[in-house]
Amino acid sequence: MYSRRVVAIQKATDQDDSDAGHSQAPPWWLTLLEAPRALTEASTLIPARSFLKTLGVGDGHAVMALPGFLATDRSTRVLREYCRHWGYDSHPWEQGRNLGLTTGRDLEQVLDARLEYLYQRSGGKVSLIGWSLGGLFAREMARRNPEKVRLVITLGSPLGNPRATNAWRLYEFLSGTSIDEERIRKRVRALRDPLNNVPVTAIYSRTDAIVSWQISRLPEGKQVENLGISTSHLGMGFNPAVLYAIADRLRLPEGRWAPFEIRGFRNLFFH
Repeated sequence: MYSRRVVAIQKATDQDDSDAGHSQAPPWWLTLLEAPRALTEASTLIPARSFLKTLGVGDGHAVMALPGFLATDRSTRVLREYCRHWGYDSHPWEQGRNLGLTTGRDLEQVLDARLEYLYQRSGGKVSLIGWSLGGLFAREMARRNPEKVRLVITLGSPLGNPRATNAWRLYEFLSGTSIDEERIRKRVRALRDPLNNVPVTAIYSRTDAIVSWQISRLPEGKQVENLGISTSHLGMGFNPAVLYAIADRLRLPEGRWAPFEIRGFRNLFFH
């Protein structure tokens, strides 16, 4: 029984990597619908607000939210406010606009220092929630500092071939960095490698018009899960189903990770 399960997991992992390796950027025409879809999702927070506020009180551990490419801490304000309401010590990344790994500063060193500060300030491990490119940075922070990170949640993050996104040309132009540089290619090859004892929930959407859903998923493994939600890329931080999933993951006791259960009414929103 156990050996069959291992084989099944390995086959699923191989398929995930194969899909990610051959994925393509979403169609451009779908990108034109991103903004109106995101506005619609944000409007659904009004009727969902009362329900979302009933999702329980957290244990007070620190949570840091990292914005996506070209976004600032303003984009994660709603997410951070809900985290604070649920009882967590919620924090922004405080690095201004996310322009990626520019040549002007060592962003990874700055983020590690920010994580160290929150770790020392809170007296415990920090949960990281990264939207799009912010999720990529969150995973790599956890890879470098596994002893300081409690959980990583990625939202539509490009955890694979950058060309499977509709933003890579703009990223190259604004960051001054070519995705064909060997140091970048080396980083990309390692993105899907498992972390050391840090649980990861990768939230993706098959209707994401910015990042291919295949590269937003990760190979299944120990303490790694993929959670599909129908949402736009720009609306992930405002989508009630995404917020519900985040609340569920943050409630997990430290050291007692369990996968998100899709049953009952959850079948209507998650896959």
